[in-house]
Amino acid sequence: MNDSVPFAPTDAAAWTTAPHGESTKYRRGVLGVATGSDRYPGAAVMGVDAAVHTGVGMVRYVGPARATDHVLTRRPEVVSSVGRVQAWLVGSGISADSLGALDPATADAFGHASDDGVPVVVDAGAIPLVDLGPLAVLTPHAGELAPVLETSRETVERDPASAALRAAERTGSVVLLKGSDTHVATPDGSVRLVASSATPWLASAGAGDVLGGVLGALVATRQGAAEASGGSLSPSDLAHLAATAAVVHGVAARRASRGGPFTMTALIEQLGGVVRDLVVDGDARG
Repeated sequence: MNDSVPFAPTDAAAWTTAPHGESTKYRRGVLGVATGSDRYPGAAVMGVDAAVHTGVGMVRYVGPARATDHVLTRRPEVVSSVGRVQAWLVGSGISADSLGALDPATADAFGHASDDGVPVVVDAGAIPLVDLGPLAVLTPHAGELAPVLETSRETVERDPASAALRAAERTGSVVLLKGSDTHVATPDGSVRLVASSATPWLASAGAGDVLGGVLGALVATRQGAAEASGGSLSPSDLAHLAATAAVVHGVAARRASRGGPFTMTALIEQLGGVVRDLVVDGDARG
């Protein structure tokens, strides 16, 4: 039975953090990003670009030279070094098959993502490469989740809400299961959400890389605000931020689409406007 609670743009507004008069680039949140590879540098570019457009205070990118060059060409404000962060985004454009072939910079960043004690957004290919736990948010699609549950893609697709919950229970992490409807669950099952803001045109290469950047930015920003008041994020918070990312991503896609196909660059360009509408108007419509 699907007990997931619908999560709408009006719900997402409460989890979208706007800067205030006392904000600095550090207080607005710093996101560490270890994504992309020499083979797939575009994954790094799209994730970083999405994070910047979503409104994080700073992005620190760590990756192989080819990906770093592409990232800095696209976003020269990015800092290409490891340092203090409020959250990590890891894994887009990197697969578990790369375990023995990670470049030293990426391997070092994965170590920080495991050890820094801050929330980590984990693309499905990197699930075996970092330590999981209650501060991790996994972002697989049905095909990537099936091996985690030792089942078939078809089984996951028949009941995605239950599959997301079982995966959260098994991994001890928050799970965001991508699909036509995005399902989010916490390990204890206390939070089960479903976001349905996307368009079918969003089923396209690079969409997951963009979603990771959006989620990483939202988490880093919220964690920065929490740290400023002496607190930290809980799995419930991370689940609501994951659903918020799905809403922002989906509404931006609908705006970019206008009923037809679109590029990931066009989607990214819509992110700032969606975030603006959420923090100013408390709603955002496609």
